[in-house]
Amino acid sequence: MFHGVSVIRFPPSPSTSHSSINPSTDVAVTDISTGQGRIDDEGMEVASCAKLEPVSQIPECHDTPVLDLPTFPPPTAHMQAKKRYLLVSVGVALLFLVYMWALQIADIEQQHRWYAHHQLPQYPDYYQEAERAGSPKNPGPWMELTQLLGPYLEGGEQEEDGPQVHHQHSSPRERRSVRDNLYKNKRCRMETCFDFSRCQPHFGVYVYPLQRGDQISATYVKILSSIQESRFHASDPSKACLFVLAVDTLDRDRLSAQFVQNVRTRIQSLPTWNDGRNHLIFNLYSGTWPDYTDDLGFEVGQAMLAKASADVANFRPNFDISIPLFSKDHPLKSGSAEGAPPPSSSRRFLLVFKGKRYLTGIGSETRNALYHIHNGDDIVLLTTCKHGKEWEKHKDSRCDRDNREYAKFDYQELLHNSTFCLVPRGRRLGSFRFLEALQAACIPVILSNGWELPFAEVIDWRKAAVLGDERLLLQVPSMTRWLSGDQILLLRQQSHFLWDAYFSSVAKIVLTTLEIIRDRVDWTVSRNRLMWNSLPGALYALPQYSSDPARFPFYYAALGQKPPPQFSGVIHAQSPLPSQPSPVLKLIIAVAKSKFCAQIVVLWNSDKPLPPRNKWPSTSVPLHVIKGHGKTMSGRFYPHDVIAADAILSLDEDSVLSTNEVDFAFIVWQSFPERIVGYPARSHYWDGSRSRWGYTSKWTNDYSMVLTGAAFYHRYYHYLFSSYVPSDLLSMVDRTANCEDILMNFLVSAVTKRAPVKVTQKKQYKETMMNQGSKTSRWAHPDHFAERQTCVNAFARWLGFMPLVHSQMRLDPLLFRDQVSVLRKKYRDIERL
Repeated sequence: MFHGVSVIRFPPSPSTSHSSINPSTDVAVTDISTGQGRIDDEGMEVASCAKLEPVSQIPECHDTPVLDLPTFPPPTAHMQAKKRYLLVSVGVALLFLVYMWALQIADIEQQHRWYAHHQLPQYPDYYQEAERAGSPKNPGPWMELTQLLGPYLEGGEQEEDGPQVHHQHSSPRERRSVRDNLYKNKRCRMETCFDFSRCQPHFGVYVYPLQRGDQISATYVKILSSIQESRFHASDPSKACLFVLAVDTLDRDRLSAQFVQNVRTRIQSLPTWNDGRNHLIFNLYSGTWPDYTDDLGFEVGQAMLAKASADVANFRPNFDISIPLFSKDHPLKSGSAEGAPPPSSSRRFLLVFKGKRYLTGIGSETRNALYHIHNGDDIVLLTTCKHGKEWEKHKDSRCDRDNREYAKFDYQELLHNSTFCLVPRGRRLGSFRFLEALQAACIPVILSNGWELPFAEVIDWRKAAVLGDERLLLQVPSMTRWLSGDQILLLRQQSHFLWDAYFSSVAKIVLTTLEIIRDRVDWTVSRNRLMWNSLPGALYALPQYSSDPARFPFYYAALGQKPPPQFSGVIHAQSPLPSQPSPVLKLIIAVAKSKFCAQIVVLWNSDKPLPPRNKWPSTSVPLHVIKGHGKTMSGRFYPHDVIAADAILSLDEDSVLSTNEVDFAFIVWQSFPERIVGYPARSHYWDGSRSRWGYTSKWTNDYSMVLTGAAFYHRYYHYLFSSYVPSDLLSMVDRTANCEDILMNFLVSAVTKRAPVKVTQKKQYKETMMNQGSKTSRWAHPDHFAERQTCVNAFARWLGFMPLVHSQMRLDPLLFRDQVSVLRKKYRDIERL
């Protein structure tokens, strides 16, 4: 028998007899530390340490004292209900925690998406693709700059301290309510909420007609007219891919005089509304005081929003489009900012700002703290609280001093004399300061957390702006001083390029919006990042010609690409072939002898039938004679498939050129492949007495046009001329049978922002041009010169600016032999000059 062992008998269930010991329930308790039991208060020996063993496994256990524990009644229905209630409560609490965790994850994803768009975007590396294709890698100076302009918060710290993308003065429930009411289709993407079948075969944009009594703002008139004057406009809604409302939705602030009532009823009554599918809605101002949320006052449904001050929390990526906030005075059309200082010039101030300071309400935190980094020397940050009707009721101790400092500086003078311009958020995320800084070639320093930057889907803003954080205001001075002179120059050049390419006019903002949507519709024929962020900009680089940048003349240098080694001669013929050798036959023979000539194409625009093959000379290169496109003057620039080479030598049928002249001009063109290089030059001037542009053919050292009667240019300009130029201008050229060469010069200069290149021409060509007196020559028409004057002004109105650039550069071959002896006899006193 074991000593120090006692048995504890657990109460049996009601169905169990008390007279027998159940081996599975009777347990002996043994002291495992000493091997002995202890005596309890009633004199019975029990274990002091709990080691439980079944009685059946203890020898002679039947003589061991057995302890009878009290019998507990079975659980009642009330206790079971409490347990169920407890379980339900725990389950509800867990579900609530999961819901809150999901909301937090959603906010974190929004923050990551904001950083992905604005600070650490991942772009396809075109240079790697070009290197794999055999092109040398030449990333240029941007690579180093991009690496240096990364975010200041790295790794986990950046993720933890993400941007504050929500409004400070509205609760999470209010924000979700606004977002749900506004975006009931907030998960819309092009694949789910857009009908691609409407966009075949053309991308047309239909503008609804104005209804009786409709009143729209001047700014919205500019937007609609930009669409109606573009090549995208479709007058038939059945052939349209995209629809734009005639209802003015730009200002949705209920306190504004421009607020339009009953928008929801009016748009839902449209026969093609279809819950907004394939519709585009423009908006500049949303929400109202005090929180200025994204509420538009109506449901956009499945319509795309082209919205200013877009909040990344509500922005539907790759569906909505963020546009800049621009004023009512923003021009409809414009080109380069005339009078803007050159980007390379040094400036007096490092960082400037001049604007309102909000004493209360949303947007007040950042602007109220600007005085901390203002030093009055190279950092001039001026604010005023003197705005609004009741500003004096809320003014603080700094208001009077700030107002005095504010009046001492001229805003435009600050802009054009500062390297960096601060762009803090206002009441809304966007600000007029953004475009004002770009226009002045002043590098924007953006402090607006959660702002989806304009056209960030395609524009790499890290190359043109400094992206800061509102909570790190005190670090802004060190951020700007840290950049080197070379980096500042690159940032200023890029910011000025973006202004000119996409933001300098309402028309460019609207066309950029439409081009982004068009690229989405057919992503196989779209532009890549290089084309959007490099000269001349995506509006002039049409992907329908090619989606490969190496096919465009603008990107040869950036990609390390060499210009084409051969050219195609394209001769525009209008006169029938005479029996004797004509100038066009001599021209064909001379051009065909060039070692760079790949083929000759004759565009037969005569009313006479095509001459048989035996009438044309035999050449060492292929000779193609085809009918001109429509037998019109604009048809000479039609992109015929038969033209094989990327370099084109455009010739009139009466041009007189030697083989040596052709070779020299082509060698010069290979150094300037994006420009027009040729012989006969013309110029333009401003006629102040008539307030109009003038055209002159006087032979001077100054020129701005090279006529395409004898000139080299890239084949892409044929496609651009046929696809980009409005049809009314082409009709004007065809109607007058004139000005097609001037129009091509306008187009190329608008693209390159550079003058053409003139090469030496011989005397014979000049005399041929001046002595043309036949009835078939258009140069002999008495109205020819007056028509060209009219054309120059019409083309300038189309672009909204004068793109032609004057030049005095002329390139001559070193080995041209002059008749020195003859000239000395003719001009005996030439040495005395």
